[in-house]
Amino acid sequence: MMKGIFITFEGGEGAGKSTVLERVAMKLRDLNYDVLTTREPGGIHIAEAIREVILDTTHTTMDAKTEALLYAAARRQHLVEKVIPALERGKIVLCDRFIDSSLAYQGYARGLGIDQIYTINQFAIDACMPSLTLWFKLDPSIGLKRIEKNNEREQNRLDLETLTFHEKVYQGYAVLAERFSDRIQPIRADVTVEEVTELALNKVLSHINQ
Repeated sequence: MMKGIFITFEGGEGAGKSTVLERVAMKLRDLNYDVLTTREPGGIHIAEAIREVILDTTHTTMDAKTEALLYAAARRQHLVEKVIPALERGKIVLCDRFIDSSLAYQGYARGLGIDQIYTINQFAIDACMPSLTLWFKLDPSIGLKRIEKNNEREQNRLDLETLTFHEKVYQGYAVLAERFSDRIQPIRADVTVEEVTELALNKVLSHINQ
């Protein structure tokens, strides 16, 4: 039986979700919550190896279905090896990306279909879904400009995509936020990192206290 709470952070490139996730985790630990942070694709050795294949900037010929299947494979291993055991121990798991990334990027932006990608991932996750997802809303053009200025951020294959692609990703998240409005909560990401952190923390604490 899952005793923990599974919360995911989603958004387009440069939305700041990774930074905010770590800040929220730190504040939760200050409040004596038992928190585990992780990311997708990655989080454990096998999934990190798959991440390198997916995001390698030289792999520009990768087929969209291949990409979707690799994400699902990494997700499965990450879940069974790290996320589920942590939830069973009663931890609050904050994960940087999860199934909604696949639905927005491969399902919507790549044109493979949200329902088709959802079906693939249902096989991978065995109904282990987050109870709360924070979507960091940011105009894609602003996000890409942020990435250009951030020398510490790893460059990956998705950074090479056109603005049009990233605009489709944003549209995909908007569709998901409407479809799964009971789970996905939008967060303004066009304000300072301190303000975004406060907004996200309030959402998370409210959810935990429910």
